[in-house]
Amino acid sequence: MDRTTRPAGRLSGVSAAFDGTRLTLARHLAGLKKIQLAQLIEMTPASVTAWENNSKKPTATNVAKLALALEVEPQFFAPGSEADAVVSAPHFRSLRSTTQTAQDKARAYGTLVGQIGILLEKSVEFPPLNVPSVPLSPTELSPEGPEEAARRTRSQIGVPEGPIANMIRLVEGLGVLVVFSAPDTASIDAFSMEVGSRPIIVLNPNKNDYYRQRFDVAHELGHLIMHADSEPGGKIAEDQANRFAAEFLMPAEEIEQYLPRTTTERGWDRLRQLKEHWGVSMQALLFRARALGRMSDVSYRNAMMRVSANGWRRAEPGNVAVVEMPSLIPRAVEVLEAAHVSVADLVRGPGLPMPVLELVASRTPNHVQAMRETPAASPSGVVAALFRTEDAGAPD
Repeated sequence: MDRTTRPAGRLSGVSAAFDGTRLTLARHLAGLKKIQLAQLIEMTPASVTAWENNSKKPTATNVAKLALALEVEPQFFAPGSEADAVVSAPHFRSLRSTTQTAQDKARAYGTLVGQIGILLEKSVEFPPLNVPSVPLSPTELSPEGPEEAARRTRSQIGVPEGPIANMIRLVEGLGVLVVFSAPDTASIDAFSMEVGSRPIIVLNPNKNDYYRQRFDVAHELGHLIMHADSEPGGKIAEDQANRFAAEFLMPAEEIEQYLPRTTTERGWDRLRQLKEHWGVSMQALLFRARALGRMSDVSYRNAMMRVSANGWRRAEPGNVAVVEMPSLIPRAVEVLEAAHVSVADLVRGPGLPMPVLELVASRTPNHVQAMRETPAASPSGVVAALFRTEDAGAPD
């Protein structure tokens, strides 16, 4: 059936139950301002405002227009159980350099990822949430707070000594949903947020850099552990997350003695070896060497000048490992489809956007594979553990 010829009764039902917050969410996901949406549906911005603040209900005809313009099913605008989940403010790296439209779009995307997760979790067993809580004030300087939080976290979740083999697998084992953002929203760096009880980490697909991505995941894990109830975006909070990530990936007690004091002689060779062993960039190692007092400020500045001069800020020397890929949601989709449950039908039920599902169900950041259509089946009784208990908290 064509989307422009919806049954009148169905549209009338959505009109009566219309939830303005769902319209705001769909508009933000589309990256539209109210005036732009109003132009698309040939209505006034005042009408859009009235619908969004629930002071008026759109007619069935206007519901159809909204659904067509925003590329969602009409039932998306009717409240569902997944729509009731509390959504936290995302932790963006720099609010000054990020437009409000981009922030709104990213938050809408993360919200819908969380709602898809809630929907899937009704039929598939996700790992239990096991993210430690070590609250730190994001407005007060803490000499050892982030580092201590990182050490406590490694101990609590059972990370053995040495490098972490797979950061994404580790945080997914803690019950965190990890996804790539849509390519058209990749102007925003990695960010994290919570939808309901599930933390979410959204990675930038355009980086395609194994070493930086691992640091991004550790940085966002730091926010989830230290800043769950804090206002995001502050400089101190970002510094704390960076320090957490540095200690989490490169514990001082294990790496300090191996860091070079200078980049003269075989210093660069040592950095390349450490980079490939610990899975962090040479720039992160240089910063770590200075932070731990292993390298002087002068030696650090000289090294960074060399990095810039050689064009290594974006393309460092050394072996390039394959970027780690999310697997929690893709494996959930595979489990359901193996049980002859159409995930597409599950998502279409409450009208959640199919493009978001297709993106998060893909294991690769810039290649979204079409969802395989399978015969619809009842999801009741389909429960599968995606991670065995012994794999949930430990890296590969």
